[in-house]
Amino acid sequence: MQLLAVGLNHTTAPVSLREKVAFPADQIGQAVAAARAWFGGRENATNLLPAGEAAILSTCNRTELYAASTAPDGGFDSAIDSTAHFLADFHRLPYADLRPFLYALPQDNAVRHAFRVASGLDSMVLGEPQILGQMKDAVRQADAAGGLGTYLHQLFQRTFAVAKEVRTTTEIGAHSVSMAAAAVRLSQRIFDSVASQNVLFIGAGEMIELCATHFAAQNPKSLTVANRTLERGETLAHRFNGSALRLADLPTRLAEFDIVVSCTASSLPIIGLGLVERAVKARRHKPIFMVDLAVPRDIESEVGRLDDVFLYTVDDLATVVQSGVENRQAAVAQAEAIIETRVQSFMHWIDTRAMVPLIQDLHETGETLRLAELERARRMLAKGDDVEAVLEALSKGLTAKFLHGPQQALHHAQGEQRSQLVTLLPQLFRTKR
Repeated sequence: MQLLAVGLNHTTAPVSLREKVAFPADQIGQAVAAARAWFGGRENATNLLPAGEAAILSTCNRTELYAASTAPDGGFDSAIDSTAHFLADFHRLPYADLRPFLYALPQDNAVRHAFRVASGLDSMVLGEPQILGQMKDAVRQADAAGGLGTYLHQLFQRTFAVAKEVRTTTEIGAHSVSMAAAAVRLSQRIFDSVASQNVLFIGAGEMIELCATHFAAQNPKSLTVANRTLERGETLAHRFNGSALRLADLPTRLAEFDIVVSCTASSLPIIGLGLVERAVKARRHKPIFMVDLAVPRDIESEVGRLDDVFLYTVDDLATVVQSGVENRQAAVAQAEAIIETRVQSFMHWIDTRAMVPLIQDLHETGETLRLAELERARRMLAKGDDVEAVLEALSKGLTAKFLHGPQQALHHAQGEQRSQLVTLLPQLFRTKR
């Protein structure tokens, strides 16, 4: 059985190309069916998918085709060409624009790649967890389209198991590697759960949008956006089922919030020491977590001196991010070791599966010989022959027939082939030498 992964990703192709070959979620099933028809039906193709096994993974960072076939080993350059032609044809793009950016990974390299992708080791952000869910969705769609057979089904089930093992036994996903993720992580040091806190975002730019996405994933008690332009604040808040308020109303509302994240383009601080002191008093000294991602700063530095305020600046978060990257890098070696062990296990399973037809043939041959000797014994009994003589003839007949093939092979073999048989036959028949 031959396995193959062909595709392009953020390390081999620019986003301008990746977006052109991406498959919308509602087209994955159609694309899998098209891939099976393309590779199975073209006269000059590599016959990559005669067994009909195919799956397509398509995200903002990668588009990959996973396939399993009974085609002879080799011909992977042709497989890349065929895949490039398929993608070009499906997306109506020039073949020459795609071919240089594609990679092909055969056999254990394809398995290793799938395991690494699902574990977040091949992601733009090391250890990010979203890819595993995206991969599971791709597999479900491929299965619904009839693209999965014995081998890809087993490959992906093991892929998901490996990803789970990597995540639970290493620190690959335990550390923040973005400002937004770091802000969430730091807030969880102050409050046991973001879910019971009221969160305020000041500003409505890209960084605030990213932070809001991360905090919203924690299902906070409430989410509010404060902005100079109420309409723009409402637009952002609506995405997260939150509310908006005017920045001018902040002095009377600040005490309502447990978590405050600010990032505006103001040239002067918009939250002063006096304002926060009044808010802390109104909160009866309940802790307030504040993150200032603005440069210049939105929150006066003196605020950080208050006992009940935990203030972090963009530099503080940068330190957390760098620490997260270093810790994740340290976990990579452990994750790679796990993956390598599981790759070898899967390849052993494939090798074992490859022996199934041979074992079936041996059983069928043995059964044919047994039935022939049994029929001869019955005829002897029907003629009235002595039972002991019939049993003796039956045992000798079975022995002679089972040994005939190995004896003939040994008799006709020469040179290296005979040496191999001399070594193997005693092991097969457990004879003494």
